[in-house]
Amino acid sequence: MDFEQSKLFLELAKANGLSVMPWVGGVYQKHCFPAQKSWRDHFVQSITSRLSEYPQLDGIQLNIEPWPNGNRDLLNLLDELNAVIPENKILSIAAYPPPTRWQPAPEVHWDQTYYQQVASRADQMVVMMYDTSIKYAKPYELLMRQWTKEVLTWGAPTPTLLGLPAYDDADVPWHDPKVENLHHALRGINAGLADLNDMQRANYRGISVYCHWEMTDEKWQTLKMSSASDDTFKSRQLHHCVMLMTPTHTPACVGTFPKSNWSCDNSRPSTPPHH
Repeated sequence: MDFEQSKLFLELAKANGLSVMPWVGGVYQKHCFPAQKSWRDHFVQSITSRLSEYPQLDGIQLNIEPWPNGNRDLLNLLDELNAVIPENKILSIAAYPPPTRWQPAPEVHWDQTYYQQVASRADQMVVMMYDTSIKYAKPYELLMRQWTKEVLTWGAPTPTLLGLPAYDDADVPWHDPKVENLHHALRGINAGLADLNDMQRANYRGISVYCHWEMTDEKWQTLKMSSASDDTFKSRQLHHCVMLMTPTHTPACVGTFPKSNWSCDNSRPSTPPHH
């Protein structure tokens, strides 16, 4: 990273009420080797160094894909990160949704026990609720409704963002943009929120849209119409993914507060059926 450029960017972000979190992680067993203590030590040290070098950062978002259900090594990594990350910094997790018969791949779904183990070690959960391989809108909406209720109750009291698809990849088997889109996702989420009482949805912090560079005027209008027509949605903040690239192509999450309290779901499918 270019230190001076990054410093100027962070100063400008803070001056304009923005929150910035670097996206860290990579592909499991390709870039990330959590079973190796030496790798975990180096990874943790690199994060603490970055947070020290750039104190304006609000935390990190950890995105390792896939993240196999029940993996103890990754829980060890979270414990080691929590031991050194300052209390005023956020440890955000790009999290996987519950199992579903629509996509039985265990490496991209977490059961209740493991979801709770991860959530208990996180300051924020951002659940990747897409890449389901579903080909029909109604089943996807029903799944979003079910997942909304499950992740909010499973992860309580950890603040939770629900990750929604705004990308148009049409040439992959695990994502159909005619089915997995903001319109259908929001219908399912709003239905799920309506099924919960105030206590059950107390940890709901809003939605996290992936991704900024594929947003259009029509998609923005979909978000505005949903937030204007649904009291539960309107009472929460809209979290939107923005990825900025440094000269070394290091992505960052950017946010504004309070109305557009942006967080980030930076996840992208690399090989099927990753979220």
